[in-house]
Amino acid sequence: MSSTDDQKWMAHALKLAERSREEGEVPVGAVIIKDGELISEGWNQPIADHDATAHAEIMAIRGAGKALNNYRLPNTTLYVTLEPCTMCAGAMVHARIARVVFGAPDPRTGTAGSAIDLFSQSYNNHQIDVEGGVMQEACGQILKNFFRERRKRNKNP
Repeated sequence: MSSTDDQKWMAHALKLAERSREEGEVPVGAVIIKDGELISEGWNQPIADHDATAHAEIMAIRGAGKALNNYRLPNTTLYVTLEPCTMCAGAMVHARIARVVFGAPDPRTGTAGSAIDLFSQSYNNHQIDVEGGVMQEACGQILKNFFRERRKRNKNP
């Protein structure tokens, strides 16, 4: 995909992150693309769904599996506004996603090189191309704003 396509799909993921924020969830959005077409989208929903696994990436993977009638998602690209965590990285490997593009790095739990790098491990039975930093400023800013507001609310209930 071109960098123009990467910008387009990350912008779409950012709109989904905004939806997460509006719903009181940590603002992360994700989309899965195949052959230039939107297959599935997801946003963080663990609080609303009472489900620790309801991360944006997992929601998008679940939707794509249903849309493609296959738990394997070859030749797809997953765009996500925040560097994936361990759970999501594992799901991406198992789903056989071809490429992951993320926006903001996550120095505490990011598994694409920030905290650890699970994607580059030779023991994985599937290798994923990873690119980070697409629209990094915007992706990071929505998170900073969310947590700033949350801290302010918690100080002044």
